[in-house]
Amino acid sequence: MSNPPPLPEQTSPVTPQAAEKPLFGDCWSCRVLSGGGLLVSGGYVGMHARRAVRLGGPASMGTVVQMMFAAGLAAWGMVVIFDPVGKKTRIA
Repeated sequence: MSNPPPLPEQTSPVTPQAAEKPLFGDCWSCRVLSGGGLLVSGGYVGMHARRAVRLGGPASMGTVVQMMFAAGLAAWGMVVIFDPVGKKTRIA
């Protein structure tokens, strides 16, 4: 029996500074533009889901899932705009 080949070693370890850098950095306009786009798309999807219910049709499972997806898009947009990661301090 032969020995398995040696595992390749990592040539570039991840530095702590690169791991802690936020996605959009300090670019406020980038966060507002992308978060606003997510909010608008959530509103658009939610508007079409509500239109189906408002016309008198029963709320099917697809309409409920569409409303949940719209709420998720809007929540994701708020998270991108306000960037809450790492801003909460632990009280000991």
